[in-house]
Amino acid sequence: MVNSHKEKTIKITLIKSMIGTKKSHKATVRGLGLRKLNSSSILIDTPEVRGMIDKINYLVKCD
Repeated sequence: MVNSHKEKTIKITLIKSMIGTKKSHKATVRGLGLRKLNSSSILIDTPEVRGMIDKINYLVKCD
């Protein structure tokens, strides 16, 4: 069966450099699919993704 309802998504943009941040925060940024400054990633809005965003909220912007 095909899932007919559309899942909510969230767009995340890296707005601050990762230089000088903790290793776990760098790993979280990479886990969200962000690489360079001003890169964006569109992800499904789940509690896990929200937790990752909360951890690095000083580095990213959500749309």
